[in-house]
Amino acid sequence: MRREQTSEMSSLVKPMNHTSIPDIFVLIKILAHSQLHKLSTQSDDIKFLQSLYEDAFHVCPLNRAYLSESMRACRRPSSGGALRTVVGAMLLTLGLSQSGPQQTPCMAGDARQNLTQLKYLMFQNRTASSFMTPLVESFLQTVQPYPFPIDLILKLVREFSLTNSQLIKEVMLHEVGFLVCAIFGILYIILMPIIGIFLACCRCCGKCGGTMHQKQTPSIHSSRRCLYWCTIAVTVIILAGNVCMFKSNKDLNVGVTQSPTQLNTTTRNIQTFITSVPQQIQSVVNESFTTIDRIASNLNDIGPQLGSVIQDRFRGHMDPVLHSLRLLNEGTTNFSAQLQELNSFLTQHRTTMNLLQRDITTIRYAITATLNNPACVGCALIRPVLQPQVDRLTLGAIVTPNTDGLVAGMTQINQTDLPSKIVEIERYFNSIPQTVNTETMNVVQQTTQVLENVKTQISNIIRTSLSAFINLSELPTQLYADTIGKHSSTIEYAEDIRYKLCIVLCCVVGLVVMCNLLGLVLGPLGLKPKTDPTMRSCMADSGGTFFMMSAGFSFLFSWLMMVLVLVLFLLGGHGHTLVCRPWSSGQLFQLIDSSGLVPNISQVLGLRSNISIAHIYRGCTANQTIWKTLLMHEVIDLDQVFSTTQYLGDIQQQFDAMHIGLPAITFLSPEVRENLGNLSIITNGMNSTLITQQINTVSNINLNTSADALVNAGIATDPPTQTRLQNHANDLRQIQARIETTLIPQMTQLNSSVTVLRTKEQEIEASVAVLLANVAAAEGFFNTEAAAVVRNESSSFLDCQLAHFDHYNVWARLMITEQMGFCKPVAETVDAVEVILCSYLLESLNAFWCSMGWCLFFLIPSIIFTIKLAKYYRKMKLSDDYDDNVIASKLNISPNENELSDRDTQYWEEHTQPSPPDQSYTGIQM
Repeated sequence: MRREQTSEMSSLVKPMNHTSIPDIFVLIKILAHSQLHKLSTQSDDIKFLQSLYEDAFHVCPLNRAYLSESMRACRRPSSGGALRTVVGAMLLTLGLSQSGPQQTPCMAGDARQNLTQLKYLMFQNRTASSFMTPLVESFLQTVQPYPFPIDLILKLVREFSLTNSQLIKEVMLHEVGFLVCAIFGILYIILMPIIGIFLACCRCCGKCGGTMHQKQTPSIHSSRRCLYWCTIAVTVIILAGNVCMFKSNKDLNVGVTQSPTQLNTTTRNIQTFITSVPQQIQSVVNESFTTIDRIASNLNDIGPQLGSVIQDRFRGHMDPVLHSLRLLNEGTTNFSAQLQELNSFLTQHRTTMNLLQRDITTIRYAITATLNNPACVGCALIRPVLQPQVDRLTLGAIVTPNTDGLVAGMTQINQTDLPSKIVEIERYFNSIPQTVNTETMNVVQQTTQVLENVKTQISNIIRTSLSAFINLSELPTQLYADTIGKHSSTIEYAEDIRYKLCIVLCCVVGLVVMCNLLGLVLGPLGLKPKTDPTMRSCMADSGGTFFMMSAGFSFLFSWLMMVLVLVLFLLGGHGHTLVCRPWSSGQLFQLIDSSGLVPNISQVLGLRSNISIAHIYRGCTANQTIWKTLLMHEVIDLDQVFSTTQYLGDIQQQFDAMHIGLPAITFLSPEVRENLGNLSIITNGMNSTLITQQINTVSNINLNTSADALVNAGIATDPPTQTRLQNHANDLRQIQARIETTLIPQMTQLNSSVTVLRTKEQEIEASVAVLLANVAAAEGFFNTEAAAVVRNESSSFLDCQLAHFDHYNVWARLMITEQMGFCKPVAETVDAVEVILCSYLLESLNAFWCSMGWCLFFLIPSIIFTIKLAKYYRKMKLSDDYDDNVIASKLNISPNENELSDRDTQYWEEHTQPSPPDQSYTGIQM
């Protein structure tokens, strides 16, 4: 720009060498005003954007060769399911972004919103595990200390056969803990009823404590107390186990009741996840449609958009011309008005000069006649003195400026019709957008059709591919409805029966505990230590009877309950060791990957890396996207998934073939330019120096001096002559007054008008010089650079539109890799199933059988202690009698051993009178 201004200044200064220094200053003023107008026509934003645009255009050329090479390297990925198909279809438009660089003033980088992330239902996880979980896990760890047998399970799945003794041996070796426990359970089931039957028969025969006789020994009370406390301890332990049975049964009931609700929540979450993936894909695709629509809108609006850019590039050359024309038009208008005013002054000045010249001439003739009057006395003496002064009475030659050259110059300028030329240039400038719109109509229609074809192709592929996701989204709900939802009433009914049966079992154990407690309470309350065993109270006898009932119930129900414990132990124990424990450690996923029951994910997706279910679970637990979790970058190249060279080639070829032919414009015709160039020669005829000299001459005229000389000379003449000379002197004074009051101000004003007119004439000459220079620069630009500017701006406009794809590519890549399909709901679904199966069901189930087994185990010492303790409280039929430490008699047992002889009966009746109560006893005797 500086070089253009310097050359422009040089071209203007060279033809002005003949002008004066004030003319140079006028020219500088005109140029400065013109440059200020140039700056004012462009806003700061436009200049800033234009500078950035030009920098970007020169620095960042469009690399089409790289695009073609990268597109040739594109390969079509192998089939990997609906997901890759959808992603590939969605990315059909992404390849379009492999186009030109981003132009700084191009508004292609509009901010796009991130994908909407859905909110999922909260899964009500248990805050803490079952209270017996540590005990059960410790017991099962003791029973099954071996690690999870992945290899053994795979062998069972692949090589199982009843004839494979080695495999069966390995299984039995691994299950040795469960087998031992099962053997103990079976022994319990078999032996407990047998022992009970034998014990009952034995007692019926008077053996095994069946004889209603208690030998009195010194340690009888110590033995009773020891058995009493042992029974209390065992009863408390059984009671604790019974409480655990009730609690675990309730937990199991709550778990079974809540499981359908939690499964429904999990199902809805996974359905929401499956539904959200196609929705997010559709959002990315819709954004591609928005990008295409934005480009189509810009193409349809190419006239105002591209035309305004071309206008901005032309403005720097056309605005100076328009401004120079406006300045010249304004200057010529003012100059014409000033010239008319000058002509008016000249007419008035000539009239005044002619009147004054006539009056002075008349007075001069009158004075000469008076001095030459023969009747004048003394005139001969004064004539030689006055006559020379009288002859000098004149205003001199009348000199006026010559305005013919100015009028001729104004006529030439007016013939150029500057206002119409300004209107013509403005109309040409304003018609550029419409011209661009007209010239590009066909190309825009063809390009828009190409974009519509892209949208149609994407829509068809997406519609076909998303149908699989839509069908899949209904699968969780349908699966839940067909399984749990369909049989929910049956499940509730079965659970209600199970819960009540378990309550009955708990009550059976509670019955044993209750009998023990009643025996422990009633026995000591009714027992009197010094009372003969045959004379024990009914309360004490009831306590002993409750002990025997406890033992009877234990023998009657314990083996049946052990059957249930054994079955639940095998189911729950194996469920914990083979499902829950490896599930929490991740070994279950390894088994699923190695079993071959699930298709290899890497092969299905066509991955180069080996991806496992455990890897997917870890990725989803970390809430990674599907893209990262499934390593989709190995099968889908976001840069080369689809080749769009055809579309870009068509669009680029159409724009390259497009020719925006702006009509030619002639700022000034050669005749007008020649007339304006000759304007300075025509207007050089007017000279204000003569007017200044005439003003000086008129200012030196003093008719009052001549009037005074006439008055003084008239003294020497006769009175009539003196009077006439006096009148002539008065006339001269009047003319002098008219000169001073009228002529001199007119001449001063005339001189000022001529000076102003001369200045404006110089300004017009400078404006003409600037106009010619600006016209020359503008014509040079339009002749050499305008076509290149139009081509460059058209290419920049195309690059700007294709840059929309570039920004969409960046945004879509970010959405696909970072925000689309956060798969944490999948991991939460797996965790929810684990919680429901292990925490809700198996933990409570294991706690129940463990509590029941606990109770059944301690029923054995309970039976022993209660049977032994019952004899200390029951009312005996036979007794030893001690009186003053002498044995009175010895019991004679009949052969039947259950009946007393007559002699013994008589002896018993005589010597076993009830003794008075011991007044020293004040409490319960154990």
